[in-house]
Amino acid sequence: MRALSKKLGVFAIALPAAAAGWLALYPPELLKVGDGYAAKIACSNVFLAGRDPHDVLAEDVQAPGHPLLKFVSVSVDRAQRSVTARIFGFAAPRRAVYRPGYGCTSGQDGAFQAVASPAAEGGGTAAAPKTQQPDANWPEGSRAEIDPSIQAIIEDPALAGEGIRAIAVVRNGRLVAESYGPGFGRDKPLLGWSMTKTVTAALVGLRIGEGRMDPEQKNLLPEWSGDERAEIKLSDLLAMQSGLAFNEEYGDVTDVTRMLFLESDMAGFAASKPLEAAPGSQFRYSSGTSSILSRLWMRSFDDPAAALAYPRQALFGPLGMTSAVLETDASGTFVGSSYMYATAQDWARFAQFLLEGGRWKGRALLPEGYVTFMRTPSRASAGDYGSAQVWLTANGVGAGEGNFPADSFWMLGHDGQAIMIVPSLRLAVVRLGLTPWIDGYNVQALNARIIDALD
Repeated sequence: MRALSKKLGVFAIALPAAAAGWLALYPPELLKVGDGYAAKIACSNVFLAGRDPHDVLAEDVQAPGHPLLKFVSVSVDRAQRSVTARIFGFAAPRRAVYRPGYGCTSGQDGAFQAVASPAAEGGGTAAAPKTQQPDANWPEGSRAEIDPSIQAIIEDPALAGEGIRAIAVVRNGRLVAESYGPGFGRDKPLLGWSMTKTVTAALVGLRIGEGRMDPEQKNLLPEWSGDERAEIKLSDLLAMQSGLAFNEEYGDVTDVTRMLFLESDMAGFAASKPLEAAPGSQFRYSSGTSSILSRLWMRSFDDPAAALAYPRQALFGPLGMTSAVLETDASGTFVGSSYMYATAQDWARFAQFLLEGGRWKGRALLPEGYVTFMRTPSRASAGDYGSAQVWLTANGVGAGEGNFPADSFWMLGHDGQAIMIVPSLRLAVVRLGLTPWIDGYNVQALNARIIDALD
């Protein structure tokens, strides 16, 4: 009996040691995804938004996420400008590195020697948020011209929703209301998640206007040459009807989580997917599609450095979006599906740009009619989605329903990011926060109340 007890004791020690060794050497991909997510979110919020890493881990990663994320820890190396995440303190390490002007890029710990360096001095996106002139009215400055009736609406907790971080309302070219959650303010860049897709559509539009891209173009990528994917048109990608397979479900290891948190070349990963339907015949919302669009507009430049500088020079700079940072993956391609940070006021500047049909201060940046094209219902979406990376419905209510005018459209992102744009009312409502869909928040209640309050 004594010998048996001794053997059981050895087994009790050996089994956890063996499990720990297995996790260290062969961690499941779900753990890699979790650490990749934690490292990326913490890195961007620490180095772009100046937030405390422990607050970010607790509030942004663990509170709304998978239960396993409770066992993730992060460490910040400010000298190397990096964040490393490890589950159970040792397993599946993933590292995210900050590069000024390009935000944070995630990957496996120690695997960043091949990450492209920033382009020439002054290229790319803004390295840090800058405050607009406080003594000038928005959009030239940061001062709002408050409408008390609208301000009261956005300060209603029931309409703002749990986890609110910023709300900004634009009416007739003026910022008429703004409100911020605890710990956040007008100078804090916030992640737009899939609202970034609409920015990508605008960048594509700029290149179309410059004659470097064509919505009817086929044979878009060399790796598609010789197979049915060569029939995919640029317009199919813009409308999310390419026919490419892509699993957009979150919470497990799927195409979207693998792409965003494990892959160094996100566009290449998405482009490798097979067709599941004929191009143009089936709507499938896909972050992979937007990553491919980023690859395509960047390749419309002969000089890669010029492509990296383009968002700042052609879009953010003219609009005065001094806080905007569009992040890249490890291959140097902008993550046009998901990773743009900007202050609420700068997201509102982009919304105002769309309200004006792609013009800014009287100057046409986008081709004439391009914004109308963006919000024209796509053929395969049954009216839910536009022709270029915008939604025509939100929370089950679409343009032309209730009190929403027929020309309404929406930019929508993960965890409660939303911008409503209504050209006929010259109205845009920016709502940013950390509000998982499972909480049941309905941004349309806020939007409808604001529309009702208009003169």
